[in-house]
Amino acid sequence: MSHDTPYILVLYYSRSGATREMARQVAAGVERVAGIEARLRTVPAVSPTCEAVESEIPDEGAIYADHDDLRHCAGLALGSPTRFGNIAAPLKYFLDTTSGLWMNGALIDKPATCFTSSSSLHGGQESTLLTMLVPLLHHGMVYAGIPYSETELIETRSGGTPYGASHVAGARADRSVDEHERALCVAQGQRLARLSLALHAMRGEKRT
Repeated sequence: MSHDTPYILVLYYSRSGATREMARQVAAGVERVAGIEARLRTVPAVSPTCEAVESEIPDEGAIYADHDDLRHCAGLALGSPTRFGNIAAPLKYFLDTTSGLWMNGALIDKPATCFTSSSSLHGGQESTLLTMLVPLLHHGMVYAGIPYSETELIETRSGGTPYGASHVAGARADRSVDEHERALCVAQGQRLARLSLALHAMRGEKRT
């Protein structure tokens, strides 16, 4: 990855691997757009104990995000499994630590999007996506969902919403991301990449 090339931060938390696979597909969509790259990052689980229990490097998947990953991104794709119709605690905890970025306006006018997975079709996907975008709006980010020009939104029999990509993992979390869900993840990544390049150029013009 070039230090000069703008990047999309694809930041996710995944317990069973479904959201991680969605993150990879979103990143693949980003990489289809010339002039921008994807940076995959995750967050550690939270613990009820006061003593740290997570190693600095996760056993699998992406490495842990830090505030600089967020500060310098051109755009953000945020992914979380549903937790009673809401964002998972580890990702919420990370966002709760970003008040310094908020005070400095580091994310203002940067585009963002969200994606989620649940074990059941009516497991709270849309409410999770809607609650995920709230802190992004507080940061001054520009939210981008999925337009209905992506025909998979109409054809899908599982995941997929105009608020962001989604996936139905099944009660045992063993259902793979299907072709419609995958196509929507890729399309979401592509749209975010195009918007990020445009807004990145606009912010550069404002500084000059």
